[in-house]
Amino acid sequence: MTIHDETYTLQNGVKIPELGLGTWLIDDDAVEDVVAQAIADGYRHIDTAQAYGNEAGVGRGVRKSGVDRADLFVTTKLAAEHKDYAEAAAAIDESLQKMGLDYIDMMIIHSPEPWANFRDGDHYFAGNLAAWRALEDAYTAGKLRAIGVSNFEQVDLQNILDNGHVQPQVNQVLAHIGNMPNELIAFNQAHGILTEAYSPVAHGAMLGNAQMRTLADKYGVSVAQLAIKFCLQKGLLPLPKSGNPEHMRDNAQLDFAINAADMTTLSAIKFADYGKDKAFPVYSGKKD
Repeated sequence: MTIHDETYTLQNGVKIPELGLGTWLIDDDAVEDVVAQAIADGYRHIDTAQAYGNEAGVGRGVRKSGVDRADLFVTTKLAAEHKDYAEAAAAIDESLQKMGLDYIDMMIIHSPEPWANFRDGDHYFAGNLAAWRALEDAYTAGKLRAIGVSNFEQVDLQNILDNGHVQPQVNQVLAHIGNMPNELIAFNQAHGILTEAYSPVAHGAMLGNAQMRTLADKYGVSVAQLAIKFCLQKGLLPLPKSGNPEHMRDNAQLDFAINAADMTTLSAIKFADYGKDKAFPVYSGKKD
């Protein structure tokens, strides 16, 4: 089995695997085995968050894998509600303690707004700078190897770029075929910020798209593989989530190339029907 194992180099020189495993909605008691299995299958990049409630299990999975810690890249996210320096600093230390790790490879602000106020118009500029200073201090102290943001719009990024001391290394956003924030991606690229694509398979909502199924059949791959490869060819870092070992393995089998004409066809697809998942913040903009 050949797993996709290429890396990007962040602007601070840290290498980050181009493909990561998302762990959203995987319970803490289940995620340990999921992470250990993913690492056994060749994954070297694991993504979690304080809000997921499974950091401890991810840490156990990392240790259970037996793979040298230096060969793994672990990301977690500072809860969106922490917009105060002292709160954020304490939360960073809490993540380290929960995960049982000496350092975290990358920590990012989960959202510029608390989830209850997501996209309500208040950008929380002062609060995000306070949280960012906490990340910067943890980065300087060696607790974090890289720092970044998630769900940040251009104006939110500009606030950090203008007033922070360390530039964000990544901006993790919802990005997939049918919903590509191209202007934001271009802004990120112009500032040396890597775009990470969460939910690259739209949490499964795209699997029934007939046009995508036809193209996937053409390449002899699944719709999920086609979607993940599309993100990679766009220069993004996809973070497909799965707790199913077979799906995890399939999602990393990406030894094919989508031709230019089909990339154009896929880029033109538009859809935003997330079905039963539309209530989640990343799709609806609101927290239940």
